[in-house]
Amino acid sequence: MNRDNDKGKVLIIRSLILGGVELFLLFLLVFRLYYLQVYQADKYATLADENRISTRLLVPPRGIIYDRHQQMLAGNRQNFQALMVAEQTTNVDDTLAAFQKIMPLSAEEEKRIRKDLKKNRSFVPVKIKDNLSWEEATQILLNAPDLPGIIIDEGLSRYYPYGDMFAHVVGYVSAVSEGDIRDDPLLEVPGFKIGKSGIEKLYDQDLRGKAGNQKLEVNAVGRIMKEIEREDGIAGKSVELSLDVRLQRKAYELLGNESGAIVLMNVKTGELLAFASAPAFDPNMFTNGLSSEEWNVLQNNEKNPLLNKAVSGLYSPGSTFKMVVALAALESGIIDRQSRSFCAGKMVLGNHTFHCWKDIGHGYLDVVQALQHSCDIFFYETAQKLGINRIAEMARRFGLGVRTNIGIENEKSGLIPNTEWKLKRFGEPWQQGESIISGIGQGYILVTPVQLATMTARIANGGYEVYPTFRKMTDGRALNLKSLNVSPQHVETVRQGMYDVVNASGGTAVMSGFSFKGQKMAGKTGTTQVRRISMKERQSGVLEQDELPWKYRNHAVFVGYAPYENPKYAVAVLVEHGGSGSSVAAPIGGKILKYALELDDTNQPVD
Repeated sequence: MNRDNDKGKVLIIRSLILGGVELFLLFLLVFRLYYLQVYQADKYATLADENRISTRLLVPPRGIIYDRHQQMLAGNRQNFQALMVAEQTTNVDDTLAAFQKIMPLSAEEEKRIRKDLKKNRSFVPVKIKDNLSWEEATQILLNAPDLPGIIIDEGLSRYYPYGDMFAHVVGYVSAVSEGDIRDDPLLEVPGFKIGKSGIEKLYDQDLRGKAGNQKLEVNAVGRIMKEIEREDGIAGKSVELSLDVRLQRKAYELLGNESGAIVLMNVKTGELLAFASAPAFDPNMFTNGLSSEEWNVLQNNEKNPLLNKAVSGLYSPGSTFKMVVALAALESGIIDRQSRSFCAGKMVLGNHTFHCWKDIGHGYLDVVQALQHSCDIFFYETAQKLGINRIAEMARRFGLGVRTNIGIENEKSGLIPNTEWKLKRFGEPWQQGESIISGIGQGYILVTPVQLATMTARIANGGYEVYPTFRKMTDGRALNLKSLNVSPQHVETVRQGMYDVVNASGGTAVMSGFSFKGQKMAGKTGTTQVRRISMKERQSGVLEQDELPWKYRNHAVFVGYAPYENPKYAVAVLVEHGGSGSSVAAPIGGKILKYALELDDTNQPVD
C-alpha cells in the first residue's frame, strides 16, 4: 500500500516538473514572440522592405567644359538607345533579324548582344544599339509591331562639338576599367563613364556630380513593379578654361596637314590660349566606342594622332636654344653686349669640324647680330667657353627640362644634360665637343613645345617665373611673379636680338614679320636635324628636304612673342619633319600672334 502511495507521489512530482518545464518553454515562446513583434518590429519591417524595395543610383548630368568666352567644349546631348527585353519577344533571333533590316549590326555588336542575353535574366533590358539620333529612334518606334521586345531608352551622352580641335587638351570620357580607383559608388553603375584624359581627367571629380537615388518596388525575382520614390542627383560643376576657341581654331588651320604643335600663352598670367597638337582624333569616337579597325588606324598612323605633342613630344630645340646660351654667357661675364666673334663658316676641335649653316660664314658678329643671323659658330665658341653646367642651369631657370605640371597626363620633363648626368648615364666624362653642339640646341638636349613657350614667355616678360595654366584668370593678370634673378639689361639684349630676327635685314624670320597698328613681334627660328648629315652630302649639296622621306626631314621650330613693346603673347611652334624653321614654322608663329592682336583690337565676337 505504501509502495503504491510512493509511486503516486513520484508521478505527481514528475507531472509537476514536466508541467513546469512546459510552462517555462511556453513563457519563452511568448516572450520571444513579444520581443520580435514589439521590440524588433522596426528592424524586421525594414528587412521586409529591403526585400521588396530596390534602391538604384541615378547618374547625374556631367559638368560642362567651357572656353574663356563660354563656348562649350564638352557637354551632354540627348542619347537614345535601343534595348531588348527577352521575355517580351517570342523569338530573339527573329527580333534581331527584323532589327537588322532597319539598322545593321556589326559582328562584334551581335556577339556582345547574345552574350548579354545569355548572362542576364529574361526581364533585364539588354543594350542593342546606343547613340541613336532622334530620327533613328523614331524609325525603330514606327516599326515597333515588327520588333517585339525592343524598347527605346533616353539618356545623356558626352559630346564634343569641336571634334578633334580640342581632343588632346579637353580629352574624353570612357567606361570605368578595373584599374580605376573605386572611391565613388557611381563607378559601380553599369555603363558609367569617367574622364580618361585631358581636362576631363584632371577635373573628373568636380565634373561627375553627385548621384541621385531611385526606389523601386520589385517582386520576388527582382522584376520592377513600380517606382516608389525618386531623388535626382546634383549635376557636375562646370569648368571654365583659359583657352580661346578662335585661337585654337586658327592654330589648327595653320598646322593644316602637318604633324606638330602650337602653344600660345599670356606672358604675364601664363594662361594657355591655344594648345594644339596635330594630327588629332575625334574624342566622340571614344565616347561612342571604338571599333578595332578604327583603333588600328589611329595606332598605325606615322604622324601619331594619339600623342599630345605639346606636352609628350620630345624634340631638340635647335637654334631657339641660343637665347639660353646667350643669357648664360652674359650673366657669367663670358661675353658682354659689345663682344664680337668671327665666323668663317666652320671651326675645328681636334679632328672634328663644326660647320655653320652659312658655308661662307657671317664675319664679325656681336651677340645681338649672332641671334639675328642665327650664327652657329658664335654659339659654338660661346658654349665651349661656358661649359655645359652653366648652360644647363640657365636652361632650367627658364623652364626647359622641367615639367610645367599643367595637369595634362603623360607630360614629359625632357632632358637638359650636364656633366653629372653624362657620368651617371654613360659612365663617361663630358666632352668639349658635346658642349659645342649643345650651344645650338642639339646633342642630348630634348624639350617639349610647352616648355619652349614657357621659356619665351619668361624672356618676353623681362625674366619672371610665369607658369602655363589652363585656369582662366578673372582679373586678367598675375601678381607677385617671382624674379628669375637675371639682369634686366641682359634680358633686353636677348630681346633685341629676337626683334632683329624678325624685323632687321638679314634676320632669319624677316619674311614672317608684321606691323599691326605699329605692333611688331620678336622671335627666333630653329631647324633641328633628326639624322646626321654625311660629309658626302654636305660636299655634294644634296640636302633638299623635300627629296627625303618624311621621317628623315628636319623639324621646323619657331618661338616668338608680341607685341615687342609691352609683350602679351608668347608662342611656340613645332612642325615635325617640316624642313626649315624660317620658311615653315616662323610664318605660322607670325600669323597666330598677329591674329591674337587683331582679336584684341576688334573684340571680334565668338561664333
